[in-house]
Amino acid sequence: MTAVRRALPEDAAEILRLRQVLIDAMADTAGATDWQTESLPGLRARLAEPDGDFGAFVVDHPERAGALAALVVGTVEYRIGRAGNPLGAVGFVFSVATDPEARRRGYARAGMDALLAWFRERDVRQVHLTASAEAEPLYVSLGFRPKPDPLLELLL
Repeated sequence: MTAVRRALPEDAAEILRLRQVLIDAMADTAGATDWQTESLPGLRARLAEPDGDFGAFVVDHPERAGALAALVVGTVEYRIGRAGNPLGAVGFVFSVATDPEARRRGYARAGMDALLAWFRERDVRQVHLTASAEAEPLYVSLGFRPKPDPLLELLL
């Protein structure tokens, strides 16, 4: 069984490294890392709040001391309740990333299992994510279903 643990503030730099792995694989801003220095203090602060609405779970790299093999992060947001989710707690999964050297070992699945358990502990009844075509089979196997709702975005 894969040992998944809650991320700690001292994991922040490695978390940003793995987030960059994800960004490089999916975005047209691949290679740009100048954002990490500005992001690091805020991430450390979030990781120091164990009861907050930010949950990060990691797997330590089996071959490289001090490195992470995988990362799964999610947040809990409040929305006005509705049928099927009267409490209005909605989970959002993002930054699911595995070090290229550590793929195909079940680390992302183990991390997702931990994150979904964390969501359940917080009475989250609805969880959203955006998946790459490569990762979609994992999420479907966990029970996620495609939604026809289009995503719109505004950058301010």
